[in-house]
Amino acid sequence: MNKALQDIKAPIASELEAFEKHFRDSVRSRVALLDKIMHYIVHRKGKQMRPIFVLLSARMCGEITQKTYTAASLVELLHTATLVHDDVVDDAHQRRGVFSINALWKNKIAVLVGDYLLSRGLLVALDNKAYDILQIMSRAVRDMSEGELLQIEKARKLDITEEIYFDIIRKKTASLIAASCAAGASSVTDDEEMIGRFYRFGESIGIAFQIKDDLFDYGDIDVGKPRAIDIQEKKMTLPLIYALQNADRTTKNTLIRTVEKYNKDKKKVKELMVTVHQSGGIQYAQQVMDKFVKEALDIIEEIPPGPATKSMKELIAYVIERRD
Repeated sequence: MNKALQDIKAPIASELEAFEKHFRDSVRSRVALLDKIMHYIVHRKGKQMRPIFVLLSARMCGEITQKTYTAASLVELLHTATLVHDDVVDDAHQRRGVFSINALWKNKIAVLVGDYLLSRGLLVALDNKAYDILQIMSRAVRDMSEGELLQIEKARKLDITEEIYFDIIRKKTASLIAASCAAGASSVTDDEEMIGRFYRFGESIGIAFQIKDDLFDYGDIDVGKPRAIDIQEKKMTLPLIYALQNADRTTKNTLIRTVEKYNKDKKKVKELMVTVHQSGGIQYAQQVMDKFVKEALDIIEEIPPGPATKSMKELIAYVIERRD
C-alpha cells in the first residue's frame, strides 16, 4: 500500500477493517454466479477513497457508530454499481489494469450485477433505518445520472461553456464525494448546518479532483505523457474550454474541428494540445483547482484539530497531488 495513504488511514484503520467486513456481508448472495462475481469485486477493491471520506468526516464530527458503517457501505455499493455500469456504457474491458465485469461475464450480466449492487445499497440503508443517509445518497445518484447525460448532450454540439462544465462536474463527479462527506457527518450528528458544511466541503474537493483528471489528459509537467483520452471521447474539459474562450476565430474553429472530426488523428490532437498549453489553459485550470482546494480547507477550518482532521487535510493533498 502507498505509505502516504497508509498514514492517512491510520486514525480510522480499525474502523476501515470493520467497514470491509460490513461491505463483504452486504454483497453476499445465494446465487452461485452472483456470489462468485461479488467475491471478484471485493478482492479487486481500489483505494476506497469514498469510504475513507465517510469515516474521516464522521470522526471529525463525533464518534463512529454502526450507522457510519452503513453509510460507508452504501457509498461503496452505489459507487461500485456506477463503475460496473460505466464500463458497459464505455465498452471498457479494464479498469486500472484489472478486467472489468463485462470483459469477464459480458454486458448482460454486468448490467444485472450493477442493478444488484444498487438494490443492495437501498436495502442496507432501509434495513438499518438510515433514511437520512439514503436520501443523501439517492440525490447523489440522481445528480450523477443527470451529469452524465448533460455531458453526452453537450458533447454532440461541443458548446460547453465554463458554467455548463462546472454544472456537469458538480453533478457527475463532485456529488458522490459531497454525499460521502455529508453521509459521514449525518451518521453521527443531527446538526443540519454541520452536515451541510461537510457536503460543501466534499463538493469542493470533488470539483478539484475532476480538474486534476482534466490536467492528466494534457500531460501536465507533474503527470508525464499526455493521454488525450478526453479529446478522443469529445469531452470538453477546463483547459480546452479556456483555450477556446481566448482564441481567435480561426484557432477556435481549428480546435473544434479537431475535437469533432480528427480526435483520433495523433498529429492533429498533438497540435491541439500544444495550442491549449500555449493558451495558458493548463495554468488556468491549476489555479481554479487550487481555489477549490482552498475553499474546502476554509470550510473545515473551524473543526477542532485532531488526528482525523489532520488525516483529512492530508487526504486532500493526496487526491490533488496524485500521479494516477
